Amino acid sequence: MNFGYARTSTTDQVAGLDDQVTALEKAGCKRVYKEHVSGAASRRERLERLVEGLEAGDTLTVTKMDRLARNVRQLLEIVEDLEGRGVALRILDFNGDTVDTKTSTGKLMLTMFGAFAEFERSVVLERQRIGIDAAKGDKTKYPGRKPTAMGKRDKIVKLDAEGMTRTAIAKELGVSERSVYRALQGTGEPIG
Repeated sequence: MNFGYARTSTTDQVAGLDDQVTALEKAGCKRVYKEHVSGAASRRERLERLVEGLEAGDTLTVTKMDRLARNVRQLLEIVEDLEGRGVALRILDFNGDTVDTKTSTGKLMLTMFGAFAEFERSVVLERQRIGIDAAKGDKTKYPGRKPTAMGKRDKIVKLDAEGMTRTAIAKELGVSERSVYRALQGTGEPIG
């Protein structure tokens, strides 16, 4: 029997999930398991339940590799488990081709393209990290956290000198009492 698995990362991606279900049904899936969960999540309960229930001769079909696995290692672990139980994997859109692990060519393509996909992802993440680091050097893009209580030290000292309680100062300025005490400690004022 041909089973389908459709996944989106968030519940907001309803159209994306519907598109996957439609493609899986057109590909002959008799039953489609759907879920909204990040690919980075440690557990994907619907997928786990589906994979556990597959038997020899069944086929698991997904629209794209990233709907099934986060990286090549995870993909190959899933493929190894499925193959060991006599279950085939079919990916409908694998860089423009359909891959079916029932064939040796399909297995080879899956391994090769999976490695390229993981490499591409690591390059994108590396470029993203470089861009973020560069932007952090530019204080107009990443100015850092705005000062809180220490930025209000003068007001804290003034209100304290006027006889206001530490609790009232904290409430008035929207800071914690501990921050009020810290600000006053730096002024040489007696704390007590």
